[in-house]
Amino acid sequence: MDHSPLDLAPVLPVVVLEDPENAVPLARALAAGGLTAVEVTLRTPGAVEAIRRIAAEVPEVAVGAGTVLRPEQVEEARAAGAGFLVSPGWTDRLLGAAQRSGLPYLPGVSTASEAVALLERGVREMKFFPAQAAGGVPYLKALASPLESARFCPTGGITPENAREYLALPNVGCVGGTWLAPGDALAAGDWARVTRLAEQASGLRG
Repeated sequence: MDHSPLDLAPVLPVVVLEDPENAVPLARALAAGGLTAVEVTLRTPGAVEAIRRIAAEVPEVAVGAGTVLRPEQVEEARAAGAGFLVSPGWTDRLLGAAQRSGLPYLPGVSTASEAVALLERGVREMKFFPAQAAGGVPYLKALASPLESARFCPTGGITPENAREYLALPNVGCVGGTWLAPGDALAAGDWARVTRLAEQASGLRG
């Protein structure tokens, strides 16, 4: 992937796919709405297959693996064609595996100390999770000056109503959004609804 996950779109869709059959139409619906990246969380048995299908059939969409918790998942995601990795937290083992994979990686942090530890290791781009519960916009605003080289993708509690406030911060590259692929829309195959949500999200910055 040529670009950082933080620079692909104002909102990074975070999706849970129970059925890999939904992966390609979902990715196409998001792209039709102007969002060219998606994070498929490794929370379901079909997640790796969903990543594989999107990578193979919808190349215009950068597909990432989310909720990466173990080093072995890094290789599974890379082999499936994932273009980036995202974790809710990080350890030295997980960070090492991600760095060896060569894929862009957003390790999760929720404190200044965790962010400083990553900066020490040369990591500048991070997931801020759980964003709202960990202090939200005021917390990230407070980090901007002392940790000026860190950039974040806040995820967790982000909504269409508060996303723009996050995106206005100088240290936020994008936000993670779980509202873009509602379970009932996936169950019904309502891809037009997903596209409408994506269109709204793609216009949030600015």
